[in-house]
Amino acid sequence: MNKRIGRMATLGSLLAGFLWASSTVNTTDVQDSEQVSRLLSEAKTMAFQLREDAQMMESYTRSNTTWESHAVAVTQIKERVNALGRQVTKLKDARNNASPWQKAAIDRINPFLDELAGYTEAVIENVNKHPKLLNTPEYKDYLEANADYAGDLATMIGDFVDYGRTKQRLQRLTDKLEVPTR
Repeated sequence: MNKRIGRMATLGSLLAGFLWASSTVNTTDVQDSEQVSRLLSEAKTMAFQLREDAQMMESYTRSNTTWESHAVAVTQIKERVNALGRQVTKLKDARNNASPWQKAAIDRINPFLDELAGYTEAVIENVNKHPKLLNTPEYKDYLEANADYAGDLATMIGDFVDYGRTKQRLQRLTDKLEVPTR
């Protein structure tokens, strides 16, 4: 009976060791994709430009700006949203080579971009259908939501890019100092 318990304990220890070793292998850092990092950095720049445009247009609600100015501004925003959409397509195409944090970034961009595109379309429709009614609460809400989503998107992408750069810096220091990681 003691031998049987001993064998089971040994088998259990081996199994636990195997599971621990396999989980260690699975959690080993996957190298960041340089291509995805570059695409994310470009997306960050695009998102920051989009945020600036959306905030500028939202400020039009506090001034006496012509509907033509609104039309020009929303056209610029739409072009930036579309360009960022094309960038997201490139990111999705490169997703298989991405590290886990890069995949998370790619996956989180799309919902923000979809909402932003929806509000941009609402602004366009409002300017086209009611060019003289640009001071309505509904229109102001669309512009505010557009600016908010653009700001949140820019911040999120920026945070991911900063994370990637910080992670790279930490890795360089770890290598330089020869700090054991396990």
